[in-house]
Amino acid sequence: MNLPVAILCGGMGTRLYPLTQNRPKSMVEVLGEPFIAHQLRLLKASGVEKVVLCAGHYGESLRDYTGDGKRFGLTVDYSFDGPALLGTAGAIRQALPLLGHEFFVIYGDSYLPCDYRTIANRFQAFRKQALMSVFQNDGQWDTSNVELSDEGAILAYEKKNRNPRMRHIDYGLGAFRALAFSRVPANESFDLAELYRQLLADGELCAYSVDQRFYEIGSIEGIKELTNFLSQRKG
Repeated sequence: MNLPVAILCGGMGTRLYPLTQNRPKSMVEVLGEPFIAHQLRLLKASGVEKVVLCAGHYGESLRDYTGDGKRFGLTVDYSFDGPALLGTAGAIRQALPLLGHEFFVIYGDSYLPCDYRTIANRFQAFRKQALMSVFQNDGQWDTSNVELSDEGAILAYEKKNRNPRMRHIDYGLGAFRALAFSRVPANESFDLAELYRQLLADGELCAYSVDQRFYEIGSIEGIKELTNFLSQRKG
């Protein structure tokens, strides 16, 4: 698998304050080391070779810790928001010169133990501009926001105006062709959710259903759940 991975690390981490008082969420400790270390090891084990960290708030500490990525067996580059926050899609647009024509996007607070190789192959086979990985959540770990057809196509994706037929959730792993980001204005804040909606309306978004649940460190409860999961895997 040769798709690089962009990790969105520019959030303010307000829900984790004071843990994020002087560091980004990616540097919050899980089992005695920064979360980014767990995330990078997972990506390496999944066949990833190159990672681009899209950094913002306290991004320098992230670069100081991760460096060039060699100790994780990866090549790591950096793309910084600059003085103005660009939003999730805006940050990816700015990082396009480092990412190439096809790439994955994940969030800096997500731990996603899924089959990255299969998802990459499915994305390349579909020939759409983007793929959204989804999980049949049924409202269990977060609010479901995706409606799928019986054939597995996305019928609706909404984070605000949800309907009762939404049983799946955006898993947090997307695959994109750079062309998708031609919809994103330069040097302006633009959200990835809005880009997904535009791609869906244009018939350029496909789905892949993941059967492993997601983990996150965006909340104290999420950190506890991930800690338990990683402890069990080590045991």
